[in-house]
Amino acid sequence: MHTLLLANMEFGIMVSIVGYTIVLGALTFLFGIYSLLPKLLDAYTRNQLVRAGKKECAEQDSLQLSGDESAAIAAAISIILSEQHDLESGKITIKKISKRYSPWSSKIYSMNEYRK
Repeated sequence: MHTLLLANMEFGIMVSIVGYTIVLGALTFLFGIYSLLPKLLDAYTRNQLVRAGKKECAEQDSLQLSGDESAAIAAAISIILSEQHDLESGKITIKKISKRYSPWSSKIYSMNEYRK
C-alpha cells in the first residue's frame, strides 16, 4: 500500500513538471512571436515603401508613431465612432400584416365532427 502511494505521488509530480514545462514553453513561444511581430511589420512596411518609389521614407530610422500621434489618431477614431451611433427610442413596434382568407388555414374545416 505504501509503495502504491509513493508511485501515485511520483506520477503526480511528473505530471506537474510536464504541465509546467508545457505552459512555460508556450509562454516563451508567444513572447518570441509578439516581440518579433513589430520587426516583421516594420520590414514589410519598408519593402512596400520601396516598391511604391518612396525610398527616402523607407530609409528613416523609425517608422513608429510617437505617443502624441497615436493619441490624436485614437481620439479621432473615438469621435468618429461616437458620432455614427444614433439613439434609439426604445419602442418596439410590430406591424400586423393582414393575410388573405384561405380555407386551408381555417380551423373550422380541420375540426372533427362527432356523430351521435
